[in-house]
Amino acid sequence: MAVMQQAAAQGMLEEVIITAQKREQNLQDVPVAVTAFTGEQMSAMGVQQSYDIAAFSPGVHTSGNLAGQNTQFSIRGVTQNDFNDIIEAPNAVYLDEGYIAIAQAQTFALFDIDRVEILKGPQGTLFGRNATGGLVHYLSNRPDFDRTNGYVNLTTGQFDSEITARRHTLEAALSGPLSERLAGRVALRYSDQDPYLENTYPDSAFLPAPGPGAGADLGGEETIAGRLSLTFRPSDTLQIDLSVNHAETDVSTGPFQSKPTIGVVENGELINVIDMPADETRLSIEGDGDGGADIIDGDQLLPGGGIGLDQRPVPGGDFFGYVAPSGDDFSFSGDFAFDDQGFTESSGINVKVAWDLDNSMSFTSITDWKRYEKLLFIDVDAAPVNQTANFAGVDADSVTQELRLSGETTSSRWVAGFYYLYIDNTSDNGLKAPANSIAGGTTPLDIGVVAELETNSYSLFGQYEYDLTPTVSATAGLRLMQEEKDYDMASGIFPSFSNHTGNQGDFIPNAFGAGSPFFFQDSTSDTLWTGKLQLDWRPNDDLLLYAGVNRGVKAGSFNALVLGQYLGSGGDEALPYDEEVLTSYEGGFKATLGNGMTRLNGSVFYYDYSDYQAFLFVGVGGVVINADAENYGAELELITSPIDGLDLMFTTAWFDATVKDISLRNGSPLPPRDVKPTYAPELQATALARYAWSAFGGTMAIQGDVNYSDEFYYNLRNFDADKFDSYTLVNAQLSWESPLSAWTTTLAVRNLTDERAGVQGFNLATLCGCNEVAYRTPRFYSVGLRYDF
Repeated sequence: MAVMQQAAAQGMLEEVIITAQKREQNLQDVPVAVTAFTGEQMSAMGVQQSYDIAAFSPGVHTSGNLAGQNTQFSIRGVTQNDFNDIIEAPNAVYLDEGYIAIAQAQTFALFDIDRVEILKGPQGTLFGRNATGGLVHYLSNRPDFDRTNGYVNLTTGQFDSEITARRHTLEAALSGPLSERLAGRVALRYSDQDPYLENTYPDSAFLPAPGPGAGADLGGEETIAGRLSLTFRPSDTLQIDLSVNHAETDVSTGPFQSKPTIGVVENGELINVIDMPADETRLSIEGDGDGGADIIDGDQLLPGGGIGLDQRPVPGGDFFGYVAPSGDDFSFSGDFAFDDQGFTESSGINVKVAWDLDNSMSFTSITDWKRYEKLLFIDVDAAPVNQTANFAGVDADSVTQELRLSGETTSSRWVAGFYYLYIDNTSDNGLKAPANSIAGGTTPLDIGVVAELETNSYSLFGQYEYDLTPTVSATAGLRLMQEEKDYDMASGIFPSFSNHTGNQGDFIPNAFGAGSPFFFQDSTSDTLWTGKLQLDWRPNDDLLLYAGVNRGVKAGSFNALVLGQYLGSGGDEALPYDEEVLTSYEGGFKATLGNGMTRLNGSVFYYDYSDYQAFLFVGVGGVVINADAENYGAELELITSPIDGLDLMFTTAWFDATVKDISLRNGSPLPPRDVKPTYAPELQATALARYAWSAFGGTMAIQGDVNYSDEFYYNLRNFDADKFDSYTLVNAQLSWESPLSAWTTTLAVRNLTDERAGVQGFNLATLCGCNEVAYRTPRFYSVGLRYDF
């Protein structure tokens, strides 16, 4: 019986205490659409990276760029996938109440985590930053005062790919008291992943290689990360938590693949991009308005990457004769592909002071410092053509300080505070034309932009909850913000000294007669506000109903545009963009059924979006623009344990979102259109089943989960070829735990059916006659062994 009770405690119905309202509450008592999992549950679900949790959270998907090396969250269709790290994401991510200010830094390996809380809808009242779409909050395990304990977890496995690709992960933690008043915890993680995307270069090579080491297999990475935590309790009413963390990752060039596409042109304007049949040789086709397509006249053909081709040299190939392998395998031929070419590095210090002033009031101070650096690369055509590559670098520091008071009476709960954010961000982005490339010829060049953005944000916030009757309560919240930004940008052409650097040296004056470099400086100071009004009704202990209106805001900012995008988007006028405002109308319920053995939670919402900061990608660059939008949808989450040892979870989310009046490009003569947001599948569903039983003196468990995602666009122009198909991912595992969970061994298969699930893509139909696409990793077999002590 003791073994079965232990297994049940690790099941999906385990009680989760969360702090979504800045105080500890049972998940079912929080009148907010929240999905939360414990660290043990995430481990059982195979969650390894920060973004993996999206698969189990209704209404949550992923977006980003750089072939999954930069992955961000998309919540209820709210996303922003600009690949310049000068921006902040509309879905905030926190670690131990410390805001992760750099969008790229939302991608990190998870280890020694206590729980995750995913809050949907605007969260600006109680959380300090930009959470118009929602937020994801990870909380790490804290030091233990009661006993010395820890664990060691080793996992090894292999991808089902054309080349032998293995991944090894080692994770360990040690915690315990250092004195009567002091406890510590140290946690480490190391992972090493071989490349899984086979590169057959120099097959079909069009020009000489861009440099030594070119043509490497892609998808490899190596990460080492650590966290040291100390908890000091000088008295029974005062606790000070200190954590220090550091992580380093080396990665290959981004693992993109190429697929052939063709542009549809009408009166000289690109109006659509479609996937190409195997016998296609035209560079572009002329739409005739009746659904058909005619050969475009010879003098109207779009030039092939600037080389003036009349037609494709190989049927079904790109402008240069490269025929990409089918998406059914993980192989390609790419010239600009290097092992260990990019890196990310992050460090952080977090100090939390919690002081109980009396039985009804407490004070909390959270001081957080983070530093983040990266330099990542992708080949813009993912093909054996020495054309151009993209690089994205950032060097940023952020500091946040939060001070808050919270308290309660017999009929009310309240919290009030002050929040300060400072970000010093320098980004280096651009296009690299290596030696012997089409773009640069014999002279290597970087077509780059250097941008510096300094942000100071100050806010006062408060939320008050009052019991109108024993079963009905009202909540009101408000945050006032003063946002100050200083921006400095330079866009032009640099000499290129290496395939592993970007924007080095000085600008080349008036390169190609473009009048570059161009410089821009500006400062802004804005007063912004968010607010919340809500009613909650609890007719009994097992049912909570809520409805309210919530206003979220994300401050305006600036684009950092490479030379061609700067000129094509209108110059300086395209650089600043306004704040976005999301007004959410939402109602929901949380029900506990069957004597606590079933949880059923649901919500419906309508979003009125003003000046949504949308990312429009045209040519080889993108620009953030403001556009109105609307979104309505519903979510449902069921977790039940109908018999001893069996856990079942079903979640689903549906929404219909529209971004209004989007032009095909700046200056397009065609009228704007209404489109769907990017990385936003309208329907998602997840099912998970886990059954545990006594076996071999311990607990055996078998588990499987299925995750379905509807099709979704990766380009705001919504061209036909800029869309990933729907997919169904299946995972399975078998595990055994010894008594008291001292030993755990696991056999697992991720992506059991070897599904090709799209991650990120770019439309490059007029540059190479191709689109650049990346897929989730192939089927992965693994065995794990964990020892807890």
